[in-house]
Amino acid sequence: MLGQGYDLADKKVYVAGHRGMVGGALARRLERERCTVLAADRQSLDLIDQSAVKRWFREQRPHAVFLAAARVGGIHANNTYRADFLYDNLMIAANIIHAAFETGVEKLMFLGSSCIYPKHTPQPMREDALLTGILEPTNEPYAIAKIAGLKLAESFRRQHGCDYISVMPTNLYGPGDNYHPQNSHVPAALIRRFHEAKVAGRPEEVVWGTGSPRREFMHVDDLADACVHLMRVYSGDGHINIGTGEEVTIGDFARTVARVVGYQGRLVFDTTKPDGAPLKRLDVSRLAEFGWRFKITLEDGLSDSYRSYLASLAASGPRER
Repeated sequence: MLGQGYDLADKKVYVAGHRGMVGGALARRLERERCTVLAADRQSLDLIDQSAVKRWFREQRPHAVFLAAARVGGIHANNTYRADFLYDNLMIAANIIHAAFETGVEKLMFLGSSCIYPKHTPQPMREDALLTGILEPTNEPYAIAKIAGLKLAESFRRQHGCDYISVMPTNLYGPGDNYHPQNSHVPAALIRRFHEAKVAGRPEEVVWGTGSPRREFMHVDDLADACVHLMRVYSGDGHINIGTGEEVTIGDFARTVARVVGYQGRLVFDTTKPDGAPLKRLDVSRLAEFGWRFKITLEDGLSDSYRSYLASLAASGPRER
């Protein structure tokens, strides 16, 4: 449903997780609004500490909250640190949403993940597919925590009339991404690997799988713009998917990353490695109804990501290269 229109002007807006890729993009996007952006790093505010979160909210009194803070990682990290991913993300969501309620926050947006949808969801994935089947086992703890956060926001809305909404982003990439060799997602992992292959002069680089699965990727600055838009115009019970509504094969995606990075070696697809689902894409028809569509093309977005990666290498010094 359309809300009455929430004006961010002259409001104190807390971006939880501003050091992360999504939170950083939200903070950048909010610079264009006439609002005061509040943020707190891990040293000054431990979001897993309930008393600390409550105290911070009582002191700062934000009017609006973007809840983008989360413990995140790729398949390896999700599957290895299962207890950490479940506990940390449950506590972060519960602490912030409850503190927002206790201090009278006017509006809150909870950011989830497309992994909340069942493993065998029909494509493209619609919002009403939630809780209709089993989850992908490798990221089940993270997904359960995100579903709990979504349902907590929804329950405060239903019981107390709070203007809390939720959105579900697709696969993201962009400035601030995690380029860890084991714990990163596909876009960041490929950018790092192809850059290192270019620097080392390797004649070929291996990509897992056949390259045929199709995936949806969105630049994080587009996500931030969509979030601000929905914060203004949407006030409803159900969550909203945020994505491009377009997909690309993993093979074409890898070739685009290689071209952007300038790696001219041969890409070898290791067909002994699993492909996963043949297609994963969000249904973004509800988002379109609210008048928003993505703007950043894949080539432009990956070029921006690579510039950001090079800048991070320069900042880290020669030992990290």
